[in-house]
Amino acid sequence: MPGRFFLTSSMSDLAKDLGRNGESVADEPVRHNIAPGQNIVVVTEAGLRYMRWGIVPVGRVNARGRPVMETIVNARSETVFDKSAYLGTGRAVVPMNGWYEWTGEKRRKTAWAITPKVGGFLYFAAITDRWQGPGGVVVDQVATLTCAPSKDVCDIHNRMGVILELTDIEHWLSRSEEDVKPLLRSWPAGRLTVAEAKGIDWNGP
Repeated sequence: MPGRFFLTSSMSDLAKDLGRNGESVADEPVRHNIAPGQNIVVVTEAGLRYMRWGIVPVGRVNARGRPVMETIVNARSETVFDKSAYLGTGRAVVPMNGWYEWTGEKRRKTAWAITPKVGGFLYFAAITDRWQGPGGVVVDQVATLTCAPSKDVCDIHNRMGVILELTDIEHWLSRSEEDVKPLLRSWPAGRLTVAEAKGIDWNGP
């Protein structure tokens, strides 16, 4: 499941792939190390825009009526339509060129970059929320959805993001919960490449 990802293609290439206007995110720089808490480019029914990665669940409660305390960066797709903590969330898609996972012991971990075998973009299904803070501050937030891993990544992690086909994006954004549930599945085996990530400044952009 993505804890860090990268988006290194141009926004014009992204807009072309999606068939959408990319002017609102045209100044987005190349980013090799995108982390929770940062603003990221997302796809919504209204077009490309920025949201903060990680839903601060102010006012959200679990099935026992207790406040949800931890920031939601990734949500399990198996329960996203059932848990009260996600009630009323919207939907979006997070585009990326790939994501990172780590294996090994602490201080000796190996970073792996997972990318599409044919190149280009991956599109992760996501949910959205809006945080309204003091003084009228409004922050749109997003969390990616996860599922069981495909055979390509199961050796390095027990979860992966829900990846959508390009042709399924509009379906995910606009259709009913029952209609989109079949999309919440592992990416077919053989379509991802896993390679050691080298030369990444983990403290940089």
